[in-house]
Amino acid sequence: MKREIEQYYQENGRKIYLYLLSLCSEPDTAEELTQETFYRAIKNLNRYEGKSSVFTWLCGIAKHLWLQEIDRRTRHPTTELDLYYQDNSPSPVECTEQKDSKLFILKQIHELPEQEKEIILLRATGALTFKEIGEIFNRSENWARVTYYRAKQKLKKI
Repeated sequence: MKREIEQYYQENGRKIYLYLLSLCSEPDTAEELTQETFYRAIKNLNRYEGKSSVFTWLCGIAKHLWLQEIDRRTRHPTTELDLYYQDNSPSPVECTEQKDSKLFILKQIHELPEQEKEIILLRATGALTFKEIGEIFNRSENWARVTYYRAKQKLKKI
């Protein structure tokens, strides 16, 4: 049993981390949620029915944890003042340069509707197949392909 759990972590740990990172854009939070995902998976192993791949099941747990984190942050916002706040707004010249950078593309991705954003990031950062993405959303592989294509077309227009 312990070997199986270690094997699942070796096979899926990085992918789950990248999935969570694509959702929250915070490496520390993604790491914490990855650990919590595997903790909950071990704790609820008897609930895994085998209807989907282990990875898909883990993504479901991870997404649920992220939604809980969003809810927690909404109900309990931090009130700490950042004493070292610096105005990092880019100058007009830097804004022009950013249009050609990866940062600009990532900003545009994050402005997409939530579902399209997740699909783009899962495909790009997680290197997941369309079949796996479809399983995560309880949809077909073809749906994942079409949604990904349409999201890419929106980004190209920008």
